[in-house]
Amino acid sequence: MSATLDLAARQRPVAQEPAVTGAAARYAPMRRRAWRAGSIVLFVAAWQAAVHYRLSLGIVTFANVPSPADAIPALWALLHSPKLPMHLAASLTRVLAGFCAAAVVGVGLGLAIGRYRALEDVLLPPLEVLRPIPAVAWIPLAILMFPSSELSMMFITFIGALFPILLNTIHGVEAVDPRLVATARGLGTGSLSLYTEVVLPGAAPSIFTGLSIGMGTAWFCLVTAEMIAGQCGIGYFTWESYTLQNYADIVVGMALIGVLGMGSSLLVKRIGAALTPWYRLRGARQ
Repeated sequence: MSATLDLAARQRPVAQEPAVTGAAARYAPMRRRAWRAGSIVLFVAAWQAAVHYRLSLGIVTFANVPSPADAIPALWALLHSPKLPMHLAASLTRVLAGFCAAAVVGVGLGLAIGRYRALEDVLLPPLEVLRPIPAVAWIPLAILMFPSSELSMMFITFIGALFPILLNTIHGVEAVDPRLVATARGLGTGSLSLYTEVVLPGAAPSIFTGLSIGMGTAWFCLVTAEMIAGQCGIGYFTWESYTLQNYADIVVGMALIGVLGMGSSLLVKRIGAALTPWYRLRGARQ
């Protein structure tokens, strides 16, 4: 396999970037974090100003929208509510169950479809027909298919996460340099070793991109399912707040969904970066 790795090293262009040393290198991560935190502060300040001055853009008005100042007491009350652990545990369990199932099925099917044209011709067309169907359209069928609402909501998150993972895995497998595959076969690599030592490492960056996107869509689909079929969870809390006209709680629920989705997607991305040390993004990023 050393010849395979040598060929990959020769074929991969290495971008020449100016070296950053000294104090600039030490403070660059801190400066980026400051910019990111500042962008969030600026967004919240713009939101507060739009609500305070009842900004109206014609078809969009902020006259009835809760402000950040209204949401902070509601968030404080939720953090001290005994219902918060129940809502978080329910949503996290549903997301993780659906996402893990989607990861196993999506990566497995993607590796197979990406390598074999016969499987692509047989399996990909029906999957492409199912892919555009929105998650909300699956809810009535999921309720009929599964004996409990919990399983139906896990199925909705599974459907939401499956297709980004599947398509990114297929793309990653198809993007593997065929010369690497030919070299590995010329060295006598078996079918299983070809997958584990050439195809899977080559497709891993795309796979983890799909996993990160799939985690975000799993949260999106879970909220849709909880609004209709759930009795607890962050999505159910958000919808219940609307029906009870607790508008500040709607903002709190949306913020929790955003933070949980962003955090879980970032975690998947960091795990992917740790497991693919041979891959680094290259490009003219300023």
